[in-house]
Amino acid sequence: MNDSFALPPSFVALYPPEGRTRADRPLREIADRHELCEDMAQMLAEPARTLPLALGITEADVLERMRAVAGAEDTGLAPAEAGWVVRRLAELLGWPDPGP
Repeated sequence: MNDSFALPPSFVALYPPEGRTRADRPLREIADRHELCEDMAQMLAEPARTLPLALGITEADVLERMRAVAGAEDTGLAPAEAGWVVRRLAELLGWPDPGP
């Protein structure tokens, strides 16, 4: 990771313990988790883009399906990370933010 790279505040916000404002993990660990989540969002973008037309479903339906994919146990993502992936995916596709 480039030391000048700024992590998105929306991602860093996933890590403070309840009732605290600062993350309880080292910045390097958060950066590594961000890289994993960003890679997953990028990887899901093209398949997600084709699903509304291919399956005749809404963008919201696609994002719900992608939430299930990102949240699958074998991805190793925490539920909050999977939610961030889906929100980032919506951002990449120019779709409405599905919320947490």
